[in-house]
Amino acid sequence: MIINISPKMILLTVGTIYIVYMFSKAIQKILLDSILPKYHVELGVQLSMVRLIHYSILIVGFVILLNLLGFELTKFTIIGGALGVGIGFGLQAIVNNFASGLILLFERPIKVGDTVQIGNDLGEVKKLGLRATVVSTFDNAEIVIPNSDLITAPVTNWTLSGRKARLKVPVGVAYGTDIQKVLEILMHCAHENTQVLTQPQPNALFLAFGASSLDIELRVWIPNFSDRRQVLSALNQEIESEFSQAGIEIPFPQTDLHVRSIDKHVAATLSGGGE
Repeated sequence: MIINISPKMILLTVGTIYIVYMFSKAIQKILLDSILPKYHVELGVQLSMVRLIHYSILIVGFVILLNLLGFELTKFTIIGGALGVGIGFGLQAIVNNFASGLILLFERPIKVGDTVQIGNDLGEVKKLGLRATVVSTFDNAEIVIPNSDLITAPVTNWTLSGRKARLKVPVGVAYGTDIQKVLEILMHCAHENTQVLTQPQPNALFLAFGASSLDIELRVWIPNFSDRRQVLSALNQEIESEFSQAGIEIPFPQTDLHVRSIDKHVAATLSGGGE
């Protein structure tokens, strides 16, 4: 098929693309500013809906442009066949990421604003696209993750159903310490912290006899997962202060050495009988 490119065709193409793009931007702005907020739709849902509408408008605009340029849609079977060959040779990853992006938008296991952990990286989802997702870490680094990795690999979403989270504060005290007093101090510290929720209630547990300490753990709930480091720091400071006032020792690792046999000359030296 011979295509004659003329100034009119170029202007028609550019004009149609501009009109479709501006129309899509206007629809997105109206939905985000006026319509969706009235129904109290979550921000992540709003962005997903708007993005799907944006891509739908672009697809419709592309079809309209082809009709205006005189292309017959029935001949797209040839293009589809060529595209299939291209996918077979090297576009599997792109199509896989595209399909994974649609799954993420519809099923919404991950939303914009969620705090996710992928491997050792912990951050907040900033953008959810059809090809890749952008996660901003708390060190202000942005990680671009292919959508297929989010579908096939394990991802921990700390805020999928809500931002409330449980915080664990492990504590070790010396052997011989009054455990009941320790538990009372830990509960007191939890109740005194204004960022700790009263429901579910805090809980202090004596977990194990450790190698150098009695292992105890304070478990509390906080309203926002993002504040866990600040709350942990505050609780640790309060616990250390309360333990110091109560004379409770936080031990360091120790090792007892028992000698069963020793050379006579060495024994005499150690006992002070040698030179």
